[in-house]
Amino acid sequence: MLGKPYPSAKHHSAFSNAATDFWHEHAFNAGEHGEPEILWVNYRITDTAVSTLEKHIVTEQAIVPLTGPIIHIVAASRPDGQPDLDSLAAFYVPQGSGICMSKHCWHATRIQQPDTQVTCLMLTRTSTTKDLVKHLVAGAPAHESAIASVDNVRIQA
Repeated sequence: MLGKPYPSAKHHSAFSNAATDFWHEHAFNAGEHGEPEILWVNYRITDTAVSTLEKHIVTEQAIVPLTGPIIHIVAASRPDGQPDLDSLAAFYVPQGSGICMSKHCWHATRIQQPDTQVTCLMLTRTSTTKDLVKHLVAGAPAHESAIASVDNVRIQA
């Protein structure tokens, strides 16, 4: 999870005074030769049934909900690279907190309020976004991501 409080012990990358506080949260790994990118993402799905999961092969990915909370579903990868549904977990991520997934983490995102959307800041890799858009729009093979269909998966909302 992202959004941990200011460290209680003195830390080399933390500062606090009457005007501001800042501290190290996470060293983002965009993969070898990766260029980090910030995206705005709107989520609208409220259905607790999950039929697909996505993973990214060469980069971490972080999501910070800005306009409301999200439910973020994650699963580990099996040795064959497919989702390990026995490891499936759902996390409530409040507005202003966040989550960072390692590469190969299968995931999906839901919101709770019907007929709305939640806007999130996403930190990812530029080439991963371009690769995924080509796949989703034109059906080109995805090289930096994978999408898997899953059956009979329902999360607790």
